[in-house]
Amino acid sequence: MSQLLSAFGIDWHLLLAQAVNFGIVLIALWYFLYTPVLTMLEERKQLVAKGVKDAEQAGELLAGADSEANKRVGAAEQEAEAIVASAHETASAEKMRLVKEAEERAHTIAKDAEARAIEATARAKRESERDIARLAVLAAEKILKEKYD
Repeated sequence: MSQLLSAFGIDWHLLLAQAVNFGIVLIALWYFLYTPVLTMLEERKQLVAKGVKDAEQAGELLAGADSEANKRVGAAEQEAEAIVASAHETASAEKMRLVKEAEERAHTIAKDAEARAIEATARAKRESERDIARLAVLAAEKILKEKYD
């Protein structure tokens, strides 16, 4: 075997030293490079998986927030409609109250006007009676003066 190696010009001591050196470099690269790179790749893989999971959760939360916002908007619209309906009812009731008040005032004013008209008529009648009585007395006086003069 040594003849075969020497025929090809291979020194087995040198070959053994190179094999040992290759083994040392292989172990060193394995320990200092390959293992940390695999660890770093696994960490990044987990980080990416966490990012994907977080993105999915964020999407679900966004969908939930959208539905919650739609529910709140719907509730706010219903509440606004209820407020508007209540305002319409209140306005209608207030309108009816004001109309009733105005009718009552008009009725009161009409009664006052009628009472004043009756009073003015009675006053005019009394004044007319007084004037008639005065004129009757004056006429009687005049007639008596003419008769006795």
